Amino acid sequence: MKKLFPSLLAAAAIASLATFAVAPAHAQGDKPKDKVTLMLNWYLYSEHAPFFLGKEKGFYAEEGIDLDIQEGRGSAVTAQAVAAKSATFGYIDVTTMIKAAAKGAPLKSTGVLFQVSPMSVMGFTEKNIKAPKDIVGKTVAVTPGDSMSQMWPLFLKVNNIKPEQVKIVSGDAQTKLNAVTNGQADLLLGYVMDQAIKLQDATGKPVTPIRFADSGVNQISSGIITNKNLLTENPDLVKRFMRASTKAAEAAEKSPEAAVDAMLKANPKAGVRDTLIVGMKQSVALYHTKDTANQRPFRVAMKNVNDSLDLLVQYGGMDASTRGKPEDYVTLDFLPN
Repeated sequence: MKKLFPSLLAAAAIASLATFAVAPAHAQGDKPKDKVTLMLNWYLYSEHAPFFLGKEKGFYAEEGIDLDIQEGRGSAVTAQAVAAKSATFGYIDVTTMIKAAAKGAPLKSTGVLFQVSPMSVMGFTEKNIKAPKDIVGKTVAVTPGDSMSQMWPLFLKVNNIKPEQVKIVSGDAQTKLNAVTNGQADLLLGYVMDQAIKLQDATGKPVTPIRFADSGVNQISSGIITNKNLLTENPDLVKRFMRASTKAAEAAEKSPEAAVDAMLKANPKAGVRDTLIVGMKQSVALYHTKDTANQRPFRVAMKNVNDSLDLLVQYGGMDASTRGKPEDYVTLDFLPN
């Protein structure tokens, strides 16, 4: 035993030195990732797919981010969660955030993905309602008080349609879908990549949306928001998150199918693949205006934000005294070039 003891000591010393030598490099490779929660605006549907694609492709992991994607229950609820710091980032209707921020909520958008409004009036293609003039004499299902119903009078006005030339039936989101499905209404107000897809899924019939934006009634829509404090407390994290999210949106632009597949892999109950792909393609069509056609996703034109502020004051219930400037609500400082 005495003869073996020095040998054991030597072996232990060599092992200890080897461990010490590789430990620093190993520790750097295992640097813990920042745990980040992204809360969405609603239950999963097409427009959310890019974030799942980015996570699957490792874009967030490459930026040192351990991303948790959570479903939401409305833009206002997600805005409250981000304001309370129970979610790191939110993906919501940015105009909803603006109204909350104007009242003092510590929120700011770090990029606008939907720069063309998804607001539409839509019905079954078989009804041959393709243009605003075709709406005259028809019945439209609306949800009183929602953002689309607030923009509806302006849409009618710019298309020279008098309110009395259209019959209105009211109800919640599901009631609107039911009204069109069972023939009580010809059309409904909805989002091109949401209600249009749900109608098609439920009936198997193609749907034709008439977008408000094509008549010049355009508001910025979905984008990333965060708590203002994070912008100064951890600006590097915000930059890394927006860099990964930009890459994710670009990858979804190139392959909507891959984005949908990534979301369905994470949550098989997210929807029907074929119609989700249609919705994803319609979502991608909302990423850029003419002003940002050559820009990367999320880099909105501030003129677009300014016009949206004007619409919020005129039709969205925003107090003109709290309007502020576009830069009060949206920053492009954390986006990649």
